Amino acid sequence: MGFATKAIHVGQEPDPLTGSVTVPLYQTSTFAQEAIGKHKGYEYARTQNPTRSAWERNMAALEDGTDAISFASGMAAIDAIARLFDAGDHVLLAEDMYGGTFRLFDTVLSRHGLRFDTVDMRDLDAVRRALRLDTKLLLTETPTNPLMTISDIAALAEIAHSSGALLAVDNTFASPYFQRPLQLGADIVVHSATKYLGGHSDLVHGVVVVRSEELAERLHFIQNAVGAVPGPFDCWLLLRSVKTLALRMEQHQRNALAIAQLCSSHPAVERVYYPGLPSHPQHELAARQMSGFSGMVSIELGSRQKADRFIAGLRIVTLAESLGGVESLVCHPATMTHASIPEEVRLARGITDGLVRLSIGIEDSADLVEDVRDALDNCR
Repeated sequence: MGFATKAIHVGQEPDPLTGSVTVPLYQTSTFAQEAIGKHKGYEYARTQNPTRSAWERNMAALEDGTDAISFASGMAAIDAIARLFDAGDHVLLAEDMYGGTFRLFDTVLSRHGLRFDTVDMRDLDAVRRALRLDTKLLLTETPTNPLMTISDIAALAEIAHSSGALLAVDNTFASPYFQRPLQLGADIVVHSATKYLGGHSDLVHGVVVVRSEELAERLHFIQNAVGAVPGPFDCWLLLRSVKTLALRMEQHQRNALAIAQLCSSHPAVERVYYPGLPSHPQHELAARQMSGFSGMVSIELGSRQKADRFIAGLRIVTLAESLGGVESLVCHPATMTHASIPEEVRLARGITDGLVRLSIGIEDSADLVEDVRDALDNCR
């Protein structure tokens, strides 16, 4: 079954009671039971909900996983992965990751005894050197936020498994349409479903997909025990949204490539970060493990002043946090998504005051190109 067919049909079979072709929204906190210990598979909505179950079945199919476990946000999903481990265990994080992920490990999880280090996941020898006897998890993003670096998922899986660790991949920027890490050897995939999966900037959600039934059982337990679960309406919205994921991702990519090519030739831009360009240092790796390059483009303008002038010159692209919606957004990582990272660390990683991140939407390409070109002309 092809991707678009799975997105439309898996977990979304017509309702057997009424024939509804749309999964019903079960907006309830509890379920009537016929007798003590006798129910229809549902007891309490924190533990399970039919709309949520349909969404989880659909998401597991899209990532070619055994099961999916959904959460109230992407950060709640990453927190649940961390809760698989014990105080004293060690985690390796990609050094170029979303600032909220770094903040979670640095200021919350470390206080409860989980130890972590960051490493350049592009450098496989550096990853091997960073492994410790107590390393239990490698967590990476690919492409990363906001510098679009690419991790070799298959190689990292081999390294992790050889040391008895798990590999988790944040697949938010690629979406399962363009990349499926479980097929490449990863054990866990996590998404901020707020982004491309939701696609319309109208919900906050996170989801984890796993290969093994044992991991699924443990994460479902954490989901219920901790209680950071999504509401059924968000799950219903996601079931609606993924039906058009294939169409949306193709248009995101077409528009992003046009913007990346424009920026590559514009004198106001010092550097373009987009794995779909042959000039990207890991373009060949990206082409090998991805079927497309998604809609995220970052550009280095050289100074905060130029970044301010560029953003002020945009008319269609909106200054806002988040990404992956149908509308194009612009973000200043140093003061927005990565503001929680210490300045010296941020600058060492290349997240400068002149770096701007673009989430390219699905508007008419010509309109976006004109808008970005005018804004670039404005900041020269």
